[in-house]
Amino acid sequence: PRPVLYGLGDREALLADPLVAVVGTRRPTAAARDLAARIGQRLAEAEVTVVSGLAVGIDAAAHRAALGGGTRTIAVIGSGIDRPGPASNRRLAGSIAGQGAVVSQLAPGVRATQGTFPRRNRIISGLSLGTLVVEASLNSGSLITARMALEQNREVFAMPGSIHNVQARGCHRLLREGACLVEQVQDVLD
Repeated sequence: PRPVLYGLGDREALLADPLVAVVGTRRPTAAARDLAARIGQRLAEAEVTVVSGLAVGIDAAAHRAALGGGTRTIAVIGSGIDRPGPASNRRLAGSIAGQGAVVSQLAPGVRATQGTFPRRNRIISGLSLGTLVVEASLNSGSLITARMALEQNREVFAMPGSIHNVQARGCHRLLREGACLVEQVQDVLD
């Protein structure tokens, strides 16, 4: 475990409600982006805090939906908390800090690099009771998050997609390896 997590926002967001990670590709299909939004909203309605990585795509859709549902959301970032990225999501990071928390294991001032994201993913899965992968290719960082969730004895959930969609092949691999099949949010809540 990390000796310290840096944060902005409400630290009670880390402790108050059950936490579920919602992760996926940065380049989702429109259908997957809509699914992530519906999942985030339904989890919010069930008073489950959505944890994700503030990335564009599935992460941002889940965060926005949780905020829109009036619940907390937690963004775990791969940089210092004073450098949330990507730049296109800085306003979203501010909203999350106001209605949840932005956290990082990295000290303020540290810039994101390719190597900081797997470390971020370990925090995402470690905070959460389970990790739901909405859509992910075979080389997606979301599969790292899922692997780390398994190593931490957490639940792993995956949503199936079209066999013709390369962005769904990572989820299909997870399902073949034993991830819980998710067709609706109730599958996660159960």
